[in-house]
Amino acid sequence: MYHLLRGLHEYLTRKDEYSVVIIGLDNAGKTTMLEKIKTMYNPTPGMPPEKIGPTVGQNIGKITLPSTELRFYDLGGQRDIRSIWPKYYDECHAVVFVVDACDQARLTENWEVFDEVLNSPRLLNLPLLLLANKQDAPTSLSVAEIRESFDAWQRARSNRETEEDASQEQSSDKTKGKGKGKAKAGPDERMASLDVMGVSALEGTGVRDAVNWLYIRVQNARKMWVAD
Repeated sequence: MYHLLRGLHEYLTRKDEYSVVIIGLDNAGKTTMLEKIKTMYNPTPGMPPEKIGPTVGQNIGKITLPSTELRFYDLGGQRDIRSIWPKYYDECHAVVFVVDACDQARLTENWEVFDEVLNSPRLLNLPLLLLANKQDAPTSLSVAEIRESFDAWQRARSNRETEEDASQEQSSDKTKGKGKGKAKAGPDERMASLDVMGVSALEGTGVRDAVNWLYIRVQNARKMWVAD
């Protein structure tokens, strides 16, 4: 009887576990975000901002929500460390990409890296949340401005690719004669949720909204997996 009751208790109190990867360029505030999440959801507070240094490798933290445990992997964002990111994709259930909304000089670099993440075939079925961090700073771009910045970057890239394709076709026509060019295959369609939210990892503004977004999306994704 004891083992039966114990098994029933473990079944009723069992929590589903999900992994969330936090990525983005260096100095975007990823570790500050993780530590703020730990402070807001755990009895033991996370590391204070003044003690946080650059991430070399990973930082790990977890929080417990109703029926769910979220485990976060904060990965380093330096250029030579980004190669480790894909190693975590197959095991994660959601991705958070953090952008320093104050650092307009690095927006192009941000969008180049984010676009690779956005179109990674291994992430097309996973919820992806773009966080415009440092909203507490007066020079921070708003969520709407971040959206427009990415859209403008995409348009500019598309125009460049169109011009390059036209130039290549002209060169090919001159050397091989006119003919139909091969159609360029487009990226696979993203099936999972994608959103942009503003946060201040330093002050905690918007952090609960971001965690709630992740909580709901991983639960919905699990229902879809079970249904399939």
